[in-house]
Amino acid sequence: MTATTSRPSPEELAAVARRARWRIIETVTSSKAGHIGGPLSATDLLVALYFAELDIDPADPKKTDRDRFILSKGHSAIGLYSVLALRGYFPEEELATFDHGDSRLQGHPDMLLTPGVDASTGSLGQGLAFGAGIALGAKKLGRDFHTWVMVGDGEIEEGMVWETVLSAPRFGLDNLTLIIDLNGLQQYGWPAGPDDRFDRSEPVGHVDLERVFTGFGWNALSIDGHDFDAILGAFDRVTDDRGVSGRPTVIIANTRKGRGISFTEGTYKWHNGVATDEQLDLARTELLGTTEDAR
Repeated sequence: MTATTSRPSPEELAAVARRARWRIIETVTSSKAGHIGGPLSATDLLVALYFAELDIDPADPKKTDRDRFILSKGHSAIGLYSVLALRGYFPEEELATFDHGDSRLQGHPDMLLTPGVDASTGSLGQGLAFGAGIALGAKKLGRDFHTWVMVGDGEIEEGMVWETVLSAPRFGLDNLTLIIDLNGLQQYGWPAGPDDRFDRSEPVGHVDLERVFTGFGWNALSIDGHDFDAILGAFDRVTDDRGVSGRPTVIIANTRKGRGISFTEGTYKWHNGVATDEQLDLARTELLGTTEDAR
């Protein structure tokens, strides 16, 4: 459950998010591997979850009745790792091992290796079903914890997502919340003709997702996924609904791919990539206000 009384302020959360974004681009640059755009679009949501919402204990990452979080869009692992490090699950310095062969921080989350990771993910579309299983198990066992799942907007092209959207209300999973990181761009997309290999724009941009999810029996709300007041307000509505409606909730979070760094924001070209020294200096200045070493 949420620790509302001790919540950090939106300003404090924003400061953590800037630090997390710096760790994301710094780590990907030093490792020369990893994704940028998706982790940056999800950063504010992840920071709000781990610093203001989830009932967790970094000193006891396997606590039985902890809230669960599943990053279904596993290619955004560096975003999750950066937040976990800042939250105290492992030293920030360990981020430098990201994607190395002997590291706990693999390119996709591994629940057997990394403290704080509740599900191994990578193949898109599977996280929501995994989360629904955990939430159903909690109901059956009488456990009072909440399960959160984050998917990308491109990911909801996967059919398995919709099988769970259909079935979760049937099981009364008001202890399950889905967050859609609706950043509006994907690395690839639909074939678009001879002049452009793909249409990379939002694949569900023409769909009224609130209406669709409501039709399937979910509670649905749309927010600005970079506005901490809006994010925390949505989390409060989830808390207020637990044990009341018997419905799972979807938070449709409108975000910007590559959010927070001028040269990565709003372009599919930074779905992944490695910054130059000059770009890294610019990112450091924009995020931390200094060109000095941030370690």
